Amino acid sequence: MKRWWMLALGVNAHAGVTLGLFGLPLVMPEIQRHFGVSLPVAGIIANASAVGILAALVAWGALADRHGERVVLGTGVGLAAVLFGAAALVESAWAVAALLAMAGAAGSAAMVGGGRIVLRWFRPPERGVAMGVRQVSFTLGMAVGAFTLPPVAAAHGLPGVLLVCAGVSLLAAVLAAIFLTEPPHEVAGQGTAPVGSPYRQPALWRVHATSALHVVPQIVVSTYGVTCLVELYDWDAVSAGRLFGVAAIGGAAVRVAAGRWSDRVGLRMRPLLLITFANLAVLALLVAGTLTRTWPGPAMLALAAVMTVAGNGLAYLAAGELAGPAWAGRVLGTHNTVQNTVSLAATPLAGVLMESAGFWAGFAAGLACTLLSVPVVPWRGERAGRP
Repeated sequence: MKRWWMLALGVNAHAGVTLGLFGLPLVMPEIQRHFGVSLPVAGIIANASAVGILAALVAWGALADRHGERVVLGTGVGLAAVLFGAAALVESAWAVAALLAMAGAAGSAAMVGGGRIVLRWFRPPERGVAMGVRQVSFTLGMAVGAFTLPPVAAAHGLPGVLLVCAGVSLLAAVLAAIFLTEPPHEVAGQGTAPVGSPYRQPALWRVHATSALHVVPQIVVSTYGVTCLVELYDWDAVSAGRLFGVAAIGGAAVRVAAGRWSDRVGLRMRPLLLITFANLAVLALLVAGTLTRTWPGPAMLALAAVMTVAGNGLAYLAAGELAGPAWAGRVLGTHNTVQNTVSLAATPLAGVLMESAGFWAGFAAGLACTLLSVPVVPWRGERAGRP
């Protein structure tokens, strides 16, 4: 039972800091209004945390391998809370972006520490569900953000949004620092670390590459989905945010279900491949709906918000299992660094593409990346019950 309590603390830390690291695209119209900037520039500000995240993830992973999750989560998420609060007090757009980037560097500790909790506290037959629950932290944070941040933005502007992010992160950091503990030796020591670097395995490189391609449709939908509903379909920002809040709850359920599925079959990559095929269908309908400005657009946006995140936990877990306990923090940090590097590049490029050709073009880019990932998924040769 204690392992689930430890996992809950990790989920809470990641969910809390997610509001500030990834929830700001939910208030993109307010960012545009507050700073008087274009859509691509607002996208850069809203995703500025990605710069810090990709710079710090591997370092946090190495620290977690050496010092454990308690120190890493308490320190990193607590420092992110302070930086969110500081961002609420400045007026310059680029000063806010710089503070958000630093908050990303600090708060990314939760992205590594939470994954290590699963690998160190849970045995392989439970890890799919546990990692699905852990990955719920992102969707839980986004769901809370979708229901709270747009109304806060409407009432108190961007500074109010940033203060909410600061308060939630601070509470999560305090709980992690007080209650997280190390796992019993017999749990922590299970499994064998690979001899030398795990990057001698081609499968690990392919898992990273798969996630890099899959993050493109995810970031396009999550960053520009609310703006698409507001500008293309004349929704109000609060209603659009609520739709994505409901979608985030659905995404959380799908992640846990995907983890349970992978535990039952003893495989990680084959379920991920089937999820990829499902995403191809959803994204194709999304492109068609937004190109023609017809009703499938909003419906497929909501479904894409659910499905594009469904396989994240499987790839993340596969990377950690291929790494082994001695390398888990560094490999998981590298995995998230790859994703955030692609995310950082894709955000402004998609914004420019959407401004020049329409929202459908950005979603088509996500569809193309998903299609490219199909031959990359390392499902051949995967054996049931073995990472």
